[in-house]
Amino acid sequence: MTTLFIEPFGGLAGDMLLAALLDLDDPRFTVDHLQRLADELVPGEARLIRTAVTRGGLAGTHLEVATPESAAPPHRHYRHLAEKVEAAESLGEPARRRILAALWALAVAEGKVHKCAPEAVHFHEVGAVDTLIDMGGAALALELLGVTRIVASAPLLGSGTVRCAHGVMPVPAPATEALMEGLPTLTGGEGERLTPTAAAMLATWVDAFEPSGPFRSQVSGYGAGTRDPKVGPPNLTRVRLGEGLEGASGCSAEPVWRMDVNLDDMTAEEIGDAVQRLRAAGALEVWSQPVFMKKDRPGTLVSLLARASLRPALETVTFEWTTTLGVRWSRVERSECGRRTLDVQVGGHAVRVKLRERPGPAGALEPGERDLAPEHDDVQRLAEACGWTLREARARSVAAALELL
Repeated sequence: MTTLFIEPFGGLAGDMLLAALLDLDDPRFTVDHLQRLADELVPGEARLIRTAVTRGGLAGTHLEVATPESAAPPHRHYRHLAEKVEAAESLGEPARRRILAALWALAVAEGKVHKCAPEAVHFHEVGAVDTLIDMGGAALALELLGVTRIVASAPLLGSGTVRCAHGVMPVPAPATEALMEGLPTLTGGEGERLTPTAAAMLATWVDAFEPSGPFRSQVSGYGAGTRDPKVGPPNLTRVRLGEGLEGASGCSAEPVWRMDVNLDDMTAEEIGDAVQRLRAAGALEVWSQPVFMKKDRPGTLVSLLARASLRPALETVTFEWTTTLGVRWSRVERSECGRRTLDVQVGGHAVRVKLRERPGPAGALEPGERDLAPEHDDVQRLAEACGWTLREARARSVAAALELL
């Protein structure tokens, strides 16, 4: 299972995480990939400057993402940013889900701070497209690098005050504090060390804080912030890419939360819309099933699985987009097979094939066709380009992936 271990020992911002991922110097994710994404968000206007820097004697990468909006970020609502994410062709579905989950969590946190609905929140600094490039680029990197699990150590919050669009605020900023409620943090360091954007990514993307088992690091990268404070740890974040070692079982087991809600006065279209919004808000799984309720009236049971950090955001979606008066939460264990992505060429076209790593003693189970699942969007494009049926395009993609194993 490909695992990314994030260590915000000196703090974390969106550009720092992105810089650290570039500092891995992995050919699967480069500045060229990031530039293509930037050109989709702001065609021909984004300027990416990668620089080698030193912070506290440690070498790292600094990345400046500059657009015409950088100096004066516009005020945008969640839907404006979501539209840009949905329109970006460089992003696969996993990356889109990560970005939308982080943006929604940020909207919920800002709404909590300002006492308004998440949809009504005006993003200030986060409203700029260069910030969206930071978040989108990091999500794209995770997808291209085949990361299936993210763990992190407690981030450094900083100290003192910070000046933002609403004036002088305490550190951590109120939105950062709301996002990190219930999650481990460290105090200390000069100025703001953890930004709201980074806090939203940690709260929605991280599967566990601190590795829940053995971890074998294969390569590391350091991302540097723009400031170089003289007090506290250097303004750096380290990421380590490697393999989580689950032993003989080959599976990872994580505690997650299950939410159940009964609905008997909503149309099928309304329930379908709510289910889609719950998925976009970061639920791991969402499903529905018919049930009989009081007076034997037919209803629908909507259930989902989620990480603990997303419970407030998912409750907000549920109460906003359904008619329920309450929800039920229960803690469950979730075992997962290992997963990674194989990149193959079929008929001159790129296809991503997901490989499921079944549990069992090492080497006891060789992957076969049933463990390979080509990305449907890639298969559809391949079939249209080559004049094949979907079944033939899928079979050829699986055969190409088997040759790599």
